[in-house]
Amino acid sequence: MPELPEVETVVRGLRAAGAVGARIRQVDVRWPRTVAGAAPAAFVAALRGRTIRRLARRGKHIVADLDGGRHLLVHLRMTGQFHLEAPGAPPDPHDRLILALQRGRRRWQLHYRDTRKFGRFRLTDSPRTLLARLGPEPLAAAFTAAALWARLAGRRRMLKPLLLDQSTVAGLGNIYVDEALWRARLHPCRQAGTLAPAETARLHAAIRKVLREAVDIGGTSLGDGRANFYSVAGRRGRHADNLRVFRRTGAPCPRCGRPVVRIVVGQRGTHLCPRCQPPPE
Repeated sequence: MPELPEVETVVRGLRAAGAVGARIRQVDVRWPRTVAGAAPAAFVAALRGRTIRRLARRGKHIVADLDGGRHLLVHLRMTGQFHLEAPGAPPDPHDRLILALQRGRRRWQLHYRDTRKFGRFRLTDSPRTLLARLGPEPLAAAFTAAALWARLAGRRRMLKPLLLDQSTVAGLGNIYVDEALWRARLHPCRQAGTLAPAETARLHAAIRKVLREAVDIGGTSLGDGRANFYSVAGRRGRHADNLRVFRRTGAPCPRCGRPVVRIVVGQRGTHLCPRCQPPPE
C-alpha cells in the first residue's frame, strides 16, 4: 500500500531517528526472500559495518547510500514497516529483517516488519541502473504540466492504468490516482491521449496538490490493523480524513453530492463521482 507520501514519511522518520551517520553493527535476516539479488549470508557480510551516509526516496523506493560506494534499496510493497526498538528487543513474529545500529554511544535496532512478505531489500553498486525505468518525480520542479502532457500525448491507454505505471510518473498508487482524477474532474477510463492541454494542467495540479497534502500530514492509514501503514515512530497517517472518493463508495461527493461509486479499471478497484467525472463517449 505505501505510495509516495507514505514512503517519504518513512524516510523522514528514519532521518529523525538518527539513521544517517549510523553504523550497521549487525544484520539479522529472518525471512530469506526479503533479500533480493544475493544470498542472505552474502547480503549480511556486505552490509555489516557499513555506515549510512544518506537517505532518500525515489518513487516508492527508499535509497540508503552507504560508505564504500554501495547502496541499499528498500521497497516496502504492501505491508512493509520500520519500527525502532531497544538493543536486544525480541523480534515480532512478522519481523523479516533486523538492523542493529550504532551512532556514537547510542545503540538501537531497526526492525523491518512485513505481514505479507512482499517487501524487498537489495544491495547494489548502481542504483540508477535499477531505478532507470521510473518516470519523473511528481513533486520535483522539473515535473511541469508540459512534462506531463509530453508523457500522455498520443497514448491510447486509459488514464488510471497509465498513471499507475511507474514509468509514467514515479510514486503514484491506487489512493492518490483516484483522488487526483477526482480533483481534476477526469474519468479514470479516459484515453490519455485525448486530454486537452487545460485538462492536463488540471491533472498536473491535482497530482501535486494531493501528494503535498498527504506528505504534510504523514500519509494515509486506512484502518487499525497492524499491517496498515504506520510511521517509523508508530504514528498513523492522517490523510484518510481528507479522502474525497477513495473507499467512500455510497458517500456523497463533496463537490456535487452524488453518491461515489466503485468500478474496476485495469483490475484495480476505482472510486469516482459519476457526475463530476463523466465517462468517455
